[in-house]
Amino acid sequence: MKLNIALLAGDGIGPEVIDQAVKVSDAVAQKFGHEITWKPALTGAAAIDAVGEPYPDATHEVCKNADAVLFGAIGHPKYDNDPSAPVRPEQGLLKMRKALGLFANVRPTFTFPSLLDKSPLKRERIEGTDLVFLRELTGGIYFGEKGRKDNGDTAFDNCVYTRTEVQRLAKKGFELAMTRSKKLCCVDKANVLETSRLWRETVQAMEKDYPEVTVSYEFVDAVAMRLVQWPNSYDVLITENLFGDILTDEASVISGSMGLMPSASMGAEVSLFEPIHGSYPQATGLNIANPMATVLSAAMMFENFGLMEEGKAMRDAVNKALEAGVVTEDLADGGKAYGTKEVGDWLAANI
Repeated sequence: MKLNIALLAGDGIGPEVIDQAVKVSDAVAQKFGHEITWKPALTGAAAIDAVGEPYPDATHEVCKNADAVLFGAIGHPKYDNDPSAPVRPEQGLLKMRKALGLFANVRPTFTFPSLLDKSPLKRERIEGTDLVFLRELTGGIYFGEKGRKDNGDTAFDNCVYTRTEVQRLAKKGFELAMTRSKKLCCVDKANVLETSRLWRETVQAMEKDYPEVTVSYEFVDAVAMRLVQWPNSYDVLITENLFGDILTDEASVISGSMGLMPSASMGAEVSLFEPIHGSYPQATGLNIANPMATVLSAAMMFENFGLMEEGKAMRDAVNKALEAGVVTEDLADGGKAYGTKEVGDWLAANI
């Protein structure tokens, strides 16, 4: 298979972890007889510094013409510490999601047998955890009308959803549940919010089309509590943009490190794959960032193309590295810490 992949390294540790994912992907491609053409493009603070725009038109052209996008991270302290900055790296991410129609964020949370005791939660609470959040990405409060009034003393952010937006995300959730344990949880705040009541009634109306799926409805605060009590009771969860943003970050630390969790943002034409961690500017250039989440994101990318053996080869290599202690400092636990490049080399060599 010939693959044309847009490569958006972004800011901070983004370029470092992306380099390792490319290295491992190329090893997989060579082993299985595929050809990957990587098309680098600017985004985030790097793009603002270069052209004054966090998601330039040139980058959009590269992305929309690609088979998929492999993305690193965006963000820089000079923008984080300046709330009045007129242009921000994160605006590029929102613009990219909207422009590419990336409406469904797929965030898995699973455990690694060799790391169960590194989780902040007790082993008996997390063992067997394998859940997936589908977060709606292009609607809700992040994209609603926002502004100030009363001479700037009152601020507002409007949360708006259409039934169509809910239906397309829920459809993904039902379809994913059918491939797993046929359990789906709709996360909302229907006791308070009108948008949540729209979510709930829309999903309820879709249940008849998926009679084999058992659907539950839970308030977001209850889910936040249960995620740290019984995370292995969940399978597929669907929710709106803001709730999903918060809950997926909560779930991400269950495995023991944010540096291990991959994600995908699915669209009708092109999909984007990225690690869930941020740009970690303090570690930039120090060769200490964990590249495994980015490598596993690339594995999700291969699997999205139907290349399941290729994805499994990458996952197996990561598991072997964890078992062998070939890890960066976030997982070394007092033992030997390998560098970002060393971990990437080891993974590629073991494909």
